[in-house]
Amino acid sequence: MGSIRSLVLMQLMILLNVILTVKASTPAVAKPGCRSRCGDVIIPYPFGTGGDCNITAGFFINCSTSFIPHKPFFGGNIEVINISTDGQLRILSNTSYDCYNTSYRNWLFYHLRFFEFSINNNKNKFTAIGCDTYAVVQGFYGQRYATGCLSLCNNITDVSNGSCSGIGCCQTRIPKDVTSYNISLASYANHTNVLLENPCSYAFVAEIDNYTFSASDLRGFEFQGKQFPITLDWKIGNRSCNEANMDVNNFACKEYSKCVDSENNSGYLCKCLEGYVGNPYLPNGCQDINECESMSPCNGMARCTNLPGTYNCSCPVGYEGDGKKSGTGCSLPNKDQSKTSLIVVALGICLAAGFSLFLAGVWWLYGKLEKRRNIKRKQEHFKRNGGLLLEKKLSSKEGGVENIKFFTSNHYNENRILGRGGQGVVYKGMLHDGRIVAVKKSKIVDQEHLDPFINEIVILAKIDHRNVVKLLGCCLETEVPLLVYEFIPNGTLSQLIHDQNEEYPRSWDMRLRIAAEVSNAISYLHSSASVPIYHRDIKSSNILLDEKFRAKVSDFGTSRSIGIDQTHLTTQVQGTFGYLDPEYFQSSQFTEKSDVYSFGVVLVELLTAQKPVLTSGSQEKKSLVSYFISSVDQNHFLDTLDPQVLKDGQNEELVAVAYLAKRCLNLDGKDRPTMKEVAMELERIRVLRGFFPTQPKQAEVVATKPTEIRDFTSSSNGFYMDSIITSVSDAHPLMSDTF
Repeated sequence: MGSIRSLVLMQLMILLNVILTVKASTPAVAKPGCRSRCGDVIIPYPFGTGGDCNITAGFFINCSTSFIPHKPFFGGNIEVINISTDGQLRILSNTSYDCYNTSYRNWLFYHLRFFEFSINNNKNKFTAIGCDTYAVVQGFYGQRYATGCLSLCNNITDVSNGSCSGIGCCQTRIPKDVTSYNISLASYANHTNVLLENPCSYAFVAEIDNYTFSASDLRGFEFQGKQFPITLDWKIGNRSCNEANMDVNNFACKEYSKCVDSENNSGYLCKCLEGYVGNPYLPNGCQDINECESMSPCNGMARCTNLPGTYNCSCPVGYEGDGKKSGTGCSLPNKDQSKTSLIVVALGICLAAGFSLFLAGVWWLYGKLEKRRNIKRKQEHFKRNGGLLLEKKLSSKEGGVENIKFFTSNHYNENRILGRGGQGVVYKGMLHDGRIVAVKKSKIVDQEHLDPFINEIVILAKIDHRNVVKLLGCCLETEVPLLVYEFIPNGTLSQLIHDQNEEYPRSWDMRLRIAAEVSNAISYLHSSASVPIYHRDIKSSNILLDEKFRAKVSDFGTSRSIGIDQTHLTTQVQGTFGYLDPEYFQSSQFTEKSDVYSFGVVLVELLTAQKPVLTSGSQEKKSLVSYFISSVDQNHFLDTLDPQVLKDGQNEELVAVAYLAKRCLNLDGKDRPTMKEVAMELERIRVLRGFFPTQPKQAEVVATKPTEIRDFTSSSNGFYMDSIITSVSDAHPLMSDTF
């Protein structure tokens, strides 16, 4: 009887050992006592459904029981469809729409915020569809950004299924590390011309492989309720691996795992070591892979032994080799091998010595050839970048090209970047004589733009005005052209006006002087330079301030010279919203009065200390120009002025400057003054400052032709795009990227 009991007890122990072995071989997903699944979605730690089940509050997943099967959500109402411990989370996003009929407009724009997570810019795209559509997506990735695209068509038969090139459908990429976005849609003609076939515009962010455009998407209203998956990137905290590893108690990576820094060293992920699989964020979460069972890596006669994180193949006694299928396997030793080993060693030594001498000769020859190639490469770069053309243009006037040698700190180190833009990147650099300069590393100039590029260098080299940033020289022997400007230390006018820094003076006298200096510089470009020049991007961020806070007009990347008998340029629309001349936007014809309009916006900024985009308490955005013109027309514009301006300025001169700004902002370019007239008027106001009465009076503005301002706003969560734009015919993505 006792032997039977012992036998039963032994069998139970064997069965228990088998159960524990099977259980241990299944990697854990969630913490003990926590839900590992919500409906059809697995919830792996560091995510969890509350309490201690998630690593931080940002990884909380709300498992809603209102659905069958249950559905997981995070951040409130964002539905989760997949979570991976490799650092990615897939969610569902809604489609924003803007629909019209003959009597009303129906629209809904979506805003998503991901908190600690960001959109994966390689797997997702922003898409807009419609025949009368321009779409904008704004958000934040360490700084504010805006991008978008245009989609136009006259008839649905014009579109091609599967194509998003700007005809019926357009797409653009999302920047890296975006943590939130806000989609806005608008129409040029309220879909009037395509109302029957395409009453709606749609925009959404979706995984690249999860949407294929079809002409049927343009018809009717069925697209409104569609949802698309988005891939998000997640990470642990905001410290690097080295920093996080110092805090042992809170370090997320457990045994048999390694720490991997995120791309920007802000936060980290954990990965199981090679040979292990499971959840690296849980204790004992990474478990050894039994390669002997799962892979059968050894040769038929070799014995496989599983080791922690690896395996070993052993050949039978009397055989040699590594025993692996992918290696030498197992084989009998060669009896003659020992006899030839000495010969092989001696031959190897001789070959090694000869090969070393050969390498030394090749290295010497390579150095000589590389030196010649470098000289030839510089000559080719000089020719490709227009050096011969520049030499020809300048030699006819000055007898040759002056070469300027300079050094840029740390070989274009990121810490030396002063600004980025559509034309290139600006670094802080130093000339050989110790002078600090600004070095603009331009984008590669193709053959089509070579002549205009060289023409711009020649023009800028001839500009000599105290209020225009001086071009000191250029370097064309590099792969991309380099331009060298004088260094301006006190930042931009935009920073002076809008940044809350009490160290810098912002008196009315200084603002009026800066306005006069800028107007003189633009007037010089229009009428006093040897060849008239249109700046085409006048804005407060392109006006630099030197050590004495004197204005310096900068960034001539989009400027163009014209013939003396020309009155306008016909180009694709390019500029910055908020400063862009509405007449130019509609006609694509840029005139000198377009620069006047942009200067008028700067003048209003100086008066009000407000940005070109106003944000109300409800986060609705509207045009500063529209608001200012309305206040002038209703004779209460003094309420809109900056308190410092009201304190320093006299009423009559403020009225005079405000009226001048209104004239500059006239919708009809013919009714705007010239820059020369603007400069003379500002100088007159400065001269007469002491003659204005000191007692304030009620502002009175003489009524003139009404000034219409196109307000790019929405009636609810409106938008305003502060970025570089292109013409309607350009279907390429739009990006906010200016100096």
